Amino acid sequence: MDLDLRLVRYFVTVADELHFGRAAAKLFISQPALSKQIRRLEADVGAPLLVRDSRHVTLTPRGERFLQHARQLLATAEQMLREPAPNRVRVAHIFELDTSRVVADAFVAAHPGVQVVQSQMDSARQLAALLEDHLDVAVIRVTAALTAEYPAGWRHERLRLEPFRLIGRPGDPRRADVSLHERPLEVFADAPGTALYNVHGRYLTALEQQTGLALRWLGNPGTFEHCHAVLARAAESAFLLEFDSYARRYADRGVPVHRPRELQPVYPWSLAWRDGDPPEPVREYLRIARETAGRHRWLHPERADTAPLWAPPEDLA
Repeated sequence: MDLDLRLVRYFVTVADELHFGRAAAKLFISQPALSKQIRRLEADVGAPLLVRDSRHVTLTPRGERFLQHARQLLATAEQMLREPAPNRVRVAHIFELDTSRVVADAFVAAHPGVQVVQSQMDSARQLAALLEDHLDVAVIRVTAALTAEYPAGWRHERLRLEPFRLIGRPGDPRRADVSLHERPLEVFADAPGTALYNVHGRYLTALEQQTGLALRWLGNPGTFEHCHAVLARAAESAFLLEFDSYARRYADRGVPVHRPRELQPVYPWSLAWRDGDPPEPVREYLRIARETAGRHRWLHPERADTAPLWAPPEDLA
């Protein structure tokens, strides 16, 4: 069994406070989210660690023993990570989408002497890692659910409205724009009710619910090469609704790419960083991210003449 250090840290904080509300405030997460994570840890351990009622939180005998080892484990982990790295910025990417990569490339070109440590994480994992000081900057979709689960300890600002394009089949005629209703619409995403349904999936669910479009959920193959292989094998006529990041790569392979005619869905990417005064490399990374967004006009995406921008209402507020 692999223990999640984040869950261990949550448990120690609850054990110190013996109060879920105070512990949640210290951890910058909501109380329901903390309770859920503690239950997950207890499931991993295979035994209850805490006894809770409406007024009290106490440790079980197993919880008392676990607490001793947990403190030692966290102390060891902190010592391993204590080596100062003042000339480093830790960032993450979501698969091969290019917003965070373009920013990282611009930063490295301007500051070749600063180490950029890069990982791959989805939006929720990036935000958790950011608040736990495992990332310095995140590029994520900020949702009401994320801000409710993590109500404090971080800041964010809009970086890009990435347009979605309609990917045709190899051999289709090339057209500047096509109707969203001309063919079935497919998406590479994990459907509602599946274990991997995530922030991206919830965006697509909002698109279905608010526009009346019916999507075919194909699962998430991950990398562009896997997505391209699925498209190349497809026999039935359809359009693939895809991020502009991938659409440009399809176009490079000779696959027709079109703008949607009726409306232009855009995916809202935001910069996120921890509260407080960030170190100089992080401040510079944020500055270059903003500069890059302006240079590429990321907040003013191209669209068909008649297509208004669309995103879930919480994203365009």
